[in-house]
Amino acid sequence: MLATSPPYTITWEKLPDDFVLPDDPVDNINQPTLAAALTESLELAEKLPETALTPTNYGICATFNGKIVVKAPDWAYIPHITVKRSEVERSYTPRLQGEIPTLVLEFLSETEGGEYSIKPTYPPGKFFYYEQILQVPNYGILDLESGILALYRLGENQRYQQESANEEGRYWIPEMQLFLGVWQGQRENRSGYWLRWWDEAGNLLLWRNERIEQERQRAEQERQRAERLAAQLRAAGIEPEE
Repeated sequence: MLATSPPYTITWEKLPDDFVLPDDPVDNINQPTLAAALTESLELAEKLPETALTPTNYGICATFNGKIVVKAPDWAYIPHITVKRSEVERSYTPRLQGEIPTLVLEFLSETEGGEYSIKPTYPPGKFFYYEQILQVPNYGILDLESGILALYRLGENQRYQQESANEEGRYWIPEMQLFLGVWQGQRENRSGYWLRWWDEAGNLLLWRNERIEQERQRAEQERQRAERLAAQLRAAGIEPEE
């Protein structure tokens, strides 16, 4: 059987300056906080190269059968851009302005099936767009109510295959050399499920407030150790130095 070409053409063109970007409202009030937390821990762990982008609710573009398509994922990791950041303030066109996103994340919205839409006609559905047009290697969908993360990885047949989590419920993202998983707890007065990063050894990449607390605990342990040592010296008749 002869292979057939897909019934569409994809090109990579700069978004015209007069193009009106969709002003879609954020589907979930927690979306900005969840996205910021993902980026913060990468940055603090020095896992975020200077040329990388981690946009949230930001247009990623392609031209599909001569028509511009813009999708704004809830969070994405673009490992390398080849233009000045000022040139991608409004939107980003892969291949033209840098690399294909390594990972795209969507937080399940109230619009049933939106994140799973395989609609191949204009405007294409999100699942179809990330899989067939952008060909993003990793696509994750988080259900904030249940805390279930579904991760899809692009196979050799250029189709998404749902990945299986490891024993800890995490997914290995080889391009980033990190695990992605769900963590339950509190940050910024929000209790619930969060997406977090773990390194290859299983160490959690901490947020800023966690690092501060870790340093506070370390300082307290050092203070207590010093007090015990001073007490032991006094018991032996030795006055410790200040």
